[in-house]
Amino acid sequence: MSGNKEIKIERWNEEVDGEMNDRNMQKKLKLQGYNFIKYTFSPGTDFPDHTHSMSKKDSIISGEFEFTMYGQTKVLKPGDMVDVPANTVHNARVIGSKSVTFFDATK
Repeated sequence: MSGNKEIKIERWNEEVDGEMNDRNMQKKLKLQGYNFIKYTFSPGTDFPDHTHSMSKKDSIISGEFEFTMYGQTKVLKPGDMVDVPANTVHNARVIGSKSVTFFDATK
């Protein structure tokens, strides 16, 4: 049961983080103590309900990702970062006509 939890999205702040690009996102994740792998998924790619054994942070570089967790759905855009707690059911899919590139980050 999700209770009153909600999806928390950390948005890119150009004044603090600089221009939103691949290099600056890597820098931000490293400063936050994350290791990460970069992935690109084609339009229409769908990730049905699943969990991960460890907490993660998904950080969008390009494209749009529809992300559902706690019974809520949000559209993640470039610069958005979302924390996914360990063992929390969630799903996602690439929306629109562009591929999604993101960093799958863990500590």
